[in-house]
Amino acid sequence: MQRNLRLFLILILLPVGAFAQTGGRTVFNFLENSSSARIAALGGAIPSIADNDLSIAFFNPSLISPVLNNHLALNYTDFYQTIQYGDAAYSHTYDKLGSFVAGMQFVNYGTFTSTDEAGNNIGSFGAGEYAFSVGWGRRLDSLFSIGADLKFIYSSLEIYHSYGIAADVSVTCFPDSRSSLSFIVRNIGRQLMPYPESPIQPIPFELQLAYSNLLKHLPVRYSIVLHDLQRWNLRYDDPSTVASESVTGEIVKQDKLTNILDEGMRHLVIGLEFMPTKNFTVRVGYNHQRRKEIALDSRASTVGFSWGFGLRVKKININYARSTWHLNGSPNYISVTANLSDLF
Repeated sequence: MQRNLRLFLILILLPVGAFAQTGGRTVFNFLENSSSARIAALGGAIPSIADNDLSIAFFNPSLISPVLNNHLALNYTDFYQTIQYGDAAYSHTYDKLGSFVAGMQFVNYGTFTSTDEAGNNIGSFGAGEYAFSVGWGRRLDSLFSIGADLKFIYSSLEIYHSYGIAADVSVTCFPDSRSSLSFIVRNIGRQLMPYPESPIQPIPFELQLAYSNLLKHLPVRYSIVLHDLQRWNLRYDDPSTVASESVTGEIVKQDKLTNILDEGMRHLVIGLEFMPTKNFTVRVGYNHQRRKEIALDSRASTVGFSWGFGLRVKKININYARSTWHLNGSPNYISVTANLSDLF
C-alpha cells in the first residue's frame, strides 16, 4: 500500500511550478514551470521582453521572430529533494512560412522505493512528465506580432500513464522601440487519456498580461506581469487561522478593502533588470502570491523574492538565478543560450 501512497503524494505535489495552495486542481501542472533563469530571476511569470532570448520566446510564442534564427536555449532547474526540471528549444526561420521553435519540457520526480502491503522493499520506480512542442510566430507590422504553439504531453508515474494535448496563443503590441505588451493564453487543451481508474481532469489553463519597458536614460528594464486572470480570487482560506476576540470569542471580520487589495496583489509579479554593460545584467523579482502562500507566519524571510544575473562569454549567454520558495532553501536555475550561426 505504501507504493500507492507514494503515487498519491506525487499527484498532490505535481504542481511544482504552481503556487502552493491553489495547486492540485489540475493535471500536467509541470506545464506552468519555466526553468529559464532569466524568467525565474524576474519573479517566475512569463514576461514580454522582445530581444534575442529564446528561453522567453519559447513560452511567449508571439516573441518568436527572425532575430532568433538558429538560436538554441538550454534551461535546467535543480528543485527540492530529487526533483529536477528543464527545457530545450531551437528556433529556425523560413522566408515564406515564418519563424518556428521546436522544444521539449520535462520534469523528473526522482526514484522512489516500491514496497508491498507489509512494507517490504520490492524494488524502485521513477516518475516523470514530458511535453514536446512546436511554436510559430510572425510580425504582422510595426505594432503587432502573433504566435502559437502546440504541445503533446506524456506523463509516466510508475505503471500509470496519461497523455494530453495543449496549445498557447499570444499577441504582442510594440507601442515604441523600448516597450512591449503581451496577452498570453496558456494551455488550451485537455487530457486525452487519463490515469487508470481516474476521470479526465482539466489542465492548468491560464490568462496572462505582461508589460516591459526599457527606460530611456537609464540601463534599466522593468517588467510587470498579471497572471491567472481567468479567476479573481487566488486566496486560500485556512479555517485554522481564523482569528477571534479574546474576551467575547466572536470571529474578527477581515477588512474588505484589505482583502480586495491582497487578492489583486496576488496576480502581480514584478521584475527589474539592471544592465551596466552589454555583457553583464543583474536581475531581481517579486512574486506576491508565492510569498503570501508559502512564507511562514513566524518568519517570512525572503520568500517570494528572486534574483539572478546574466553573463555573455564568447558569444554564449549564461544566466543564473535563485528563487526563494521556502526557508528550507532556494532552487538553482541555470540557462545557456547561443546563436549557433555565431559559434559555427
